Amino acid sequence: MSYVFGIDGGGTKTICLLMDENKQVLGRGEAGPSNYQTLGIELTKQSIQLAIEKAILAAKIQVNSNLNIEAICLGLAGVARPKDLEIVQFLVQNLQLTHDLPISQLWQPKNIVVCSDCAIALVGGIGHPVGIAVISGTGSIVFGQNRHGKTKRVGGWGYILGDEGSAYNIAIQGLQAALRFYDGREDYTTLAENFQIHLGLKNLEELVEVVYRRGWGVKEIAGLAPIVDRTAAEGDRVADGIMNSAVAELILATKTSISGLFKQTEDFEIVMIGGVWGGEANCRGRFEAAISAIAPSAKVILPRHEPAFGAGLLALNTLDC
Repeated sequence: MSYVFGIDGGGTKTICLLMDENKQVLGRGEAGPSNYQTLGIELTKQSIQLAIEKAILAAKIQVNSNLNIEAICLGLAGVARPKDLEIVQFLVQNLQLTHDLPISQLWQPKNIVVCSDCAIALVGGIGHPVGIAVISGTGSIVFGQNRHGKTKRVGGWGYILGDEGSAYNIAIQGLQAALRFYDGREDYTTLAENFQIHLGLKNLEELVEVVYRRGWGVKEIAGLAPIVDRTAAEGDRVADGIMNSAVAELILATKTSISGLFKQTEDFEIVMIGGVWGGEANCRGRFEAAISAIAPSAKVILPRHEPAFGAGLLALNTLDC
């Protein structure tokens, strides 16, 4: 029996799946973040190694046993440039020399796959590499691949330069709208009251202390997006406009990806990934209605598997080469 590792490494956690050649998950391990752009290569290596060790233990396989691990795929946040790929490839080469891992033979270069986290999200979400992933979580990005292997990425420029349609972007617009109303520059919106209640504030002026003095970052601010979503679902015009704008940005990014990869009559799937799609304001329905007019042959779905499973599938694909 042949085994592979599928690894999903992000800014908050690292997940490793130990899979066999029949696509069965035998073990799952989770460790800390593994975005080497922010952590550095050594801490990234430690997280990946720990996730692997936990996956092995979860499979109830002794760490000192000889496993026929034949391939590995790492889909990591922050991996986009050729230089990034080289650095992670070097990390994997060093990882193979670690005596703590039950690797019976060194992996060949063709059995080491390094790619971005959105690539494994696409494969995991659909079950194969052809289609489009529309990812709207803390950040946002649209990533697709056609049957000829051509890929296209739209967005993913981060919270300062882009991330339109993301939870962070929605939350920031919601906070700004609430403050504009508080100043008298914006029409009435219950966002002001809802933020105040949620955060336990005496008045909106205390937002300054919460956001700036407490050192709130992207993740904390993005966590307020559900307030905007719920307020929109309750009928608030301002909040609904923010959610409409977010969906419109994701539709535009998806349309751009479609035009670069697929013919109008071509069948393919679009998988919606991320917390924004699960809200109360029917973002999913709005998105599906627009896509049906843009690409009638496309089918919009929710993820079939997690990204780490997609990494495992890409690792298994190398065994057929």
